[in-house]
Amino acid sequence: MAESANGKAGDLRSTFLRVYSDLKSELLHDPAFDFTEDSREWVERMLDYNVPKGKLNRGLSVVDSYKLLKEGKELSEEEIFLACALGWCIEWLQAYFLVLDDIMDNSHTRRGQLCWFRLPKVGLIAANDGIILRNHIFRILKNHFKERPYYVELMDLFNEVEFQTASGQMLDLITTIEGEKDLAKYKLPVHRRIVEYKTAYYSFYLPVACALLMSGENLDNFVAVKDILVQMGIYFQVQDDYLDCFGDPDVIGKIGTDIEDFKCSWLVVQALERADENQKKILNENYGKLDADCVSKVKALYKDLNLEAAFFEYESKSYEQLISAIEAQPSVAVQEVLKSFLGKIYKRKK
Repeated sequence: MAESANGKAGDLRSTFLRVYSDLKSELLHDPAFDFTEDSREWVERMLDYNVPKGKLNRGLSVVDSYKLLKEGKELSEEEIFLACALGWCIEWLQAYFLVLDDIMDNSHTRRGQLCWFRLPKVGLIAANDGIILRNHIFRILKNHFKERPYYVELMDLFNEVEFQTASGQMLDLITTIEGEKDLAKYKLPVHRRIVEYKTAYYSFYLPVACALLMSGENLDNFVAVKDILVQMGIYFQVQDDYLDCFGDPDVIGKIGTDIEDFKCSWLVVQALERADENQKKILNENYGKLDADCVSKVKALYKDLNLEAAFFEYESKSYEQLISAIEAQPSVAVQEVLKSFLGKIYKRKK
């Protein structure tokens, strides 16, 4: 295991997936619960459907970051396993958020397949499955990190980030309450706050924080790194907002519904800033409607306002600012970690 994971990206991915199988097996034989055959089959199917189906970038980033922080030193089999296990904790967290998020948003597809709650015989059982996914994280941490000196910090980190993400989701949801639709509320600071808490902490800061803790570092010494990762997370979500409208559903794995869902998207915020009174009227009449014609009118308005070009300009400026902030960091290893993250998302198509 150690030899392959210290090598190429494909080897790392296969090692990472083997660790998933190990962790899944442990969870399906957890002594804290007396599984029946049906319950074990249900949980296994639920895990396989929801946990390993994504790009796995968050989880793999823990391993990549840890390797970079070790500055080229060969990792032991145990180190690789632990870094993979922490990576999977983040993938479990992601699955937990997405299963519940899809119910809340009444979504249809996720990662190129039907949302879990839309499968026959699943329905709102998915809400409890989300709770199980959440609890699995702390079973994994207990099984593999209880004796580690950074165990308490790990528990605190996951709890803190989960709270921040749930709070960001709450902000997102209460700005889109049915019957209280008011585009006047949609300003750039509102969008930024939602994105920072809903996406940036768990997708960008958490993987690097896990790697830093494994490396014996004190997270209090990396506030500037946290700030950079949060900025990166905001940039990532703006990309997501752009792809939701302009991306190819076959490439991104889902059909974008931000317009129908009245989301406080970067695109609608930019449209409101640029629109004249007539264009604002079009937005107010059509944004947040399930009707396909209304969605088409909003997308046509986005094109008229040249929001694609506005996004590319934003992307270029964000990249320059992030590179500048990264290169100001005193640790070369930390610089490499941050540049690795940025390289994975810059100009992404999905």
